[in-house]
This record gives sequence, C-alpha cells and structure tokens, in this order.
Amino acid sequence: MSSPPACGYLSVVIPAYNEEYAILTTIQETIAALNDASFEIIVVDDGSADGTHAKIQQIAAADTRVRAVHYDLNQGKGHALRYGFQFTCGDRVAFLDADLDLHPRHLLRFDALMTQTGADIVIGCKRHPQSVLDYPWHRRVVSAVYFFLVKLMFGLPIRDTQTGVKLFRRQALADALPRLIVKRFAHDLELLVAAHHLGYSILEAPVALEYTRGKLGRIGLKAIITMWWDTMAVFYRMYLLRYYDRN
Repeated sequence: MSSPPACGYLSVVIPAYNEEYAILTTIQETIAALNDASFEIIVVDDGSADGTHAKIQQIAAADTRVRAVHYDLNQGKGHALRYGFQFTCGDRVAFLDADLDLHPRHLLRFDALMTQTGADIVIGCKRHPQSVLDYPWHRRVVSAVYFFLVKLMFGLPIRDTQTGVKLFRRQALADALPRLIVKRFAHDLELLVAAHHLGYSILEAPVALEYTRGKLGRIGLKAIITMWWDTMAVFYRMYLLRYYDRN
C-alpha cells in the first residue's frame, strides 16, 4: 500500500457522474501517468445513480493516494470540482474529466509547462494548432459557435474554455472559486473569466482527444440552452453587477 502524498505537489480532482464502467480505468491510468510524482487523487461522485461510488471506494481502499468523496444529490460538474477542491492539499491542483477522452498523461506535461513559463493556469485547448482530435463534427460546430460568442462577449486571451483537463496554481483556484455561482455547464467559463479578471495568467496547451461518446454525448439541446443561459448570467455578473470585483 502506498503512503499518503506529501502536501506541496499535485492534487488531481476527478468529478464523476454515472461512470461505473470507466472510473476504475480512469483512476488506474491517472496513477500510472503520474508514476513516481508526489500526488493525490480526489474522486468526487456527483450523486451517481449507478455503482460509481462503490468502484471509487474499491480502489481508494487499496491505494491511500486516492480519496473517495460522495454526496447523494447530483449537482453538476462545477459543484463537484469546488467540493473536491476543499479536500486537496497540493500547491498545484488539476481538474480532469472522468471519461478518458483526455488521457491523464497530459498532467505532467502541463505541470512542466507551468514550471517553464511561470503561468498560473495551464488549460487544454482543442483549437491549439498542435492538438490531435478524434472528435465528431457535431461537437466541432457547437464548440466553434460557443468559442466565437465567448470571444465576442468576454475577450478572453484563449481559444477554448471547455476542454476537460486544466492545471492551476493553488492560489489562483483559492481566489477564483469562492466567486463562482454556476454549478453545471458554464462552470469552466466562469472559472477562467474570474481568474483572468483577478490577473492570473492562462496558458493554452495542445491535447490529444479521443472522443468516446455519442454525437453530442451528454451535451443535448437542453444542456446547450442551459449553458447559453448560464453564459449570459456570467456576462451579466461580470459587466453589469461587477460581481467578480468583490472580495
């Protein structure tokens, strides 16, 4: 059995909702990718209705670097990430999706980029010229339209807010997360808007993405409408309420 991680290096937060058949592989691949690094993995079961939590507990019982966190009611990815953050201890904190579309081998590369460049945040970017995508055209269209609108509305110096692998210096998250309201689909956008507004630097990095779900995955029409509504709410809080200026 491995010893607990030393606080001071890397914490990985993985939100999981009904990922019974993928979560064990995801955790195992994350452990293998991080190899001999000092790390911890916080897996947050976001109110799954299947056996996701039992699977997480199974691997957590065998490896003390893995922690199983659970609550009963599904509240969305954004809530899961914020909830998981409070259990972390690393100076650098990564967010990683649970479905393995983006392999955890990205994490150490992002960590090296953060060290080399001094960036506060390193995010995966599907629109980076070096990214390799196995990605359905339906998702590409949705992504392109959303990027155009976000660029128009917020002027962020990045080309992608939604890719599910991100690395943060702890202080950047500690400052930005308490300001967030969105719990579901526009959480990534609100987090990056708040962090950029607070003066934290963001670096985009290429990713290799292998899409494993259906045409739109879990992003159906209802989700798209909800995401757009939440995006408009972020815009309203940013420019009309000046909400992110508050301490």
